[in-house]
Order: sequence, then structure tokens, then C-alpha cells
Amino acid sequence: MPPIDSAVLSTSLPLTARDATPGRGHRILVGAAIVLGLGAMLYAMLHGDLFRPIKQAIDAGDVSALVWKPSLILASMGLLMLTLRTLLWFIYRPFEPARYGAAPTMTVVIPAYNEGAMVEQSIESVAAARYPRGRLEILVVDDGSTDDTWQYIQTAAARHPGLVTAIQLERNQGKRVALATGFRAARGSILVTIDSDSIIESGALLAMAGAFRDPRVGAVAGKVAALNRDEGIISRMLHVRYVLSFDFQRSVQSTYGTVYCCPGALAGYRASVVREVLEPWLEQRFLGARCTYGEDRAMTNAILERGYDTVYQGNAVVHTVVPNTYAKLCKMYLRWDRSYVREELRFARIVWKRPLVPMVMAVLEKVITNLRFPVAWTATAMLAVLAFSEPMTVLRVLAAIGVGAGFYTLYYVYSERSMRFLHGILYAYFAFFALWWIFPYAILTVRSRSWMTR
Repeated sequence: MPPIDSAVLSTSLPLTARDATPGRGHRILVGAAIVLGLGAMLYAMLHGDLFRPIKQAIDAGDVSALVWKPSLILASMGLLMLTLRTLLWFIYRPFEPARYGAAPTMTVVIPAYNEGAMVEQSIESVAAARYPRGRLEILVVDDGSTDDTWQYIQTAAARHPGLVTAIQLERNQGKRVALATGFRAARGSILVTIDSDSIIESGALLAMAGAFRDPRVGAVAGKVAALNRDEGIISRMLHVRYVLSFDFQRSVQSTYGTVYCCPGALAGYRASVVREVLEPWLEQRFLGARCTYGEDRAMTNAILERGYDTVYQGNAVVHTVVPNTYAKLCKMYLRWDRSYVREELRFARIVWKRPLVPMVMAVLEKVITNLRFPVAWTATAMLAVLAFSEPMTVLRVLAAIGVGAGFYTLYYVYSERSMRFLHGILYAYFAFFALWWIFPYAILTVRSRSWMTR
């Protein structure tokens, strides 16, 4: 059997080559378009043209001004924040990968539950990664699977004696317990977690290790791409969203050492710090209920609370399976948003412990990001009312969504030269019409303990 199944490879790693990496000339051109676009919008905002329809509604003094005025303020703040983020995005550079001969000891922990054959592919990608064998161990924890996952884990362990260790829990106890089991058994000075439905690129481990040369770094986020990006329209849209989320947002956060979530698909931790926070993290409760999902963001918060930086390594790439149906997508977003609510409240207490510049940047970003929810919900409700009396207003808003999404996808085109950016524009409308209910519902059900996967 080959190390990684050819069927999996055909939908994963070669896509990096198929979605052509932009050359220097392409990036200069797209970068110039981004700068010019931002400049034009800032000029129009300052001279009153960009938001003129909204200002006219405010000046008219009708009831809609109660919605449009805060929307105008938030839009202006958002544009200024986007400009600052863009500057930091251009500044961002990943850490140099660790040298092969000087790589630190590393333990890769792969938790698995009813993953089937995919877990073997995940293990093989780690075993095939470029890293000194004497300094690497792979611990695969089967969290009480009821299918054939354990057989696939044993097969991979038998193929790599001394490198892969298989651990089986008697019953399903949740991802946190599976990870904690691996963390306690680990011998490496760096701990890396990889989801059992994910495949890493060969240089990912050395890239992750490179960031830990900085003693201030406690956790590292890898770059997540969609493994099954051509499986349907939803997975195509999610691939663009993932690129924007990682190549843009986490790059920005990394410049001030405060990446808010090092994702379970590929995250690295300083082992000494994990040991300090392991028990509180494992026993975390929120409103009296034990926390089960959102373990990655909870661990990131715990490490930030200890005073360490959290950073992003854009040269450490993992390809993960993403939802390809609406039902699966909603379940994923419900998990994420419930975790977001819980950990945002926790971060609001942690942020004041950060150094001055990261603290100011994080506060600005969080205020603008979280204000968008009530303003957007209120504006959407007003649009529903105006749809009957002023249909042109609705059309203008829909056109604005398309223009805004089109500009935002320039950041994607900067990273990947591909026509997939069209799926990014489509996603903006999809989220507006089909996903608006998820965050409010997540708030109402924030104490839910359901993992909501398979």
C-alpha cells in the first residue's frame, strides 16, 4: 500500500500546484489594486460620496435613521480597520523553518473518533513529513470509536514501529480527553495536534518548529486549506473563506502576537506551557456546563493568559476535510460560534494582561468585530421592512454586498491565482441569506454540550 492513497492525493496536495502560486509580478499588481481600492474608498468616505445614500436617509430624519446612523459609524470604523489590517498583512512574514539537523523533539497527537480509513491517511502524511526520525513521535488516540477506526490506526502503527504509538480509550470521552491523553504521554518539547481528517504537507512540521525558536511564542497556528475543495459548491466556497481567514486574518493577528485561535487541524504548543494549563483546560466549565467543543480556542486563550504570544505560520500547511452539505456546514458553524461566544467573554478578561500594542490592537479589533452583529441584525430587519416600500434600497444593499465581497476576494487572489475567487463572492450572498440565523441560535444554546459531528 502506498504511504498516501492516490485518490486522496488527487483531491488534496496537488491542488496547491493546480491553484497556481502567484508570481512576484502578479502579487505586485494585485497588491497595487488593493492599495488603490482602499485609497479610493477612504477618499470617498471622507468626501461623503461612499455613504451618500445612507447619509441622505439620516438627513431625512425618518425612522430608518435609527438603523443607518450606527451602520454608517460601524462601516467607517470597519473601513479604517481594514486599512490597518492590510498594512499589517503586507508586513507579515512567517518564521524561518527549523533546520533539519537542529530540530527540537516533537510529539504529534492525532485524536480520532469514527474516522475510518481517513485516519490512516492522516498518520501517513505525518510519517512522511520531513523531520528527524529520532526526534519525532506520533501518538494516535482512538476515542472509543465504534467503527473500524482502530484497525486503521493499528495498521499504520505496525507499518511504522517506534514512530507511531496507538492508544485506545475504552469509551468515547470527547476530543479534550483524547488530546489530554496524548499530551500526558508525550515526550517532545513541542506538541503538535492534527485532526484525523487532515493531511499535512511535508514541510509543515519543520515550519511549526521554527516559530518556537522565539521564547515568547507559546502556540502556533498552521495554515488550513480545504482538502475536498472540489467536492461541491459549499466546499468550493469554504476553500476561499479558509484562505481569507488564515492568509489574511491570522497573518494580521500574528504581527502583534495575538492569534485568537490556533486551530485543531494544525496547531503547535510549547509542551512546558501545556503542562501548566492542562488540568484547568480539561475541566473548563461555562455557566455550570462542562465545555466539550472549542478545545483549540480554549487552549489558545489559556496560553495567552500565561503571557505567551500566539502566532501564525503561513508556511505550515494542512489540508482538511470541510463540510460539503448545508446541514454539515451549519453544525460546524454552530460549534464554532458557541465556542466563540464563550471564549470571547474569557478573552475580554485576558486582553488587559497583554503588552500595550497587542492589547490596543486586540481591543480595537474585538470592538469593531463584535459590534457588527447587533448592527447587522437590526439593519437586516429594516431591509425586510423596506423591501415592500423601497425595493431599490434593497437592490442597492445587495449590490454593495457584491462589490464589497469582490474587493475582499482580491486578498484571496493575492495568495492564490485562481478563478475560485468567484466562489468568495457567492459565499457573501450565501452567508447573508442562509447563515444569518446561526450566531443568534448559538448564543441561545451556548451551554449545549453536543459535539454535533458524525
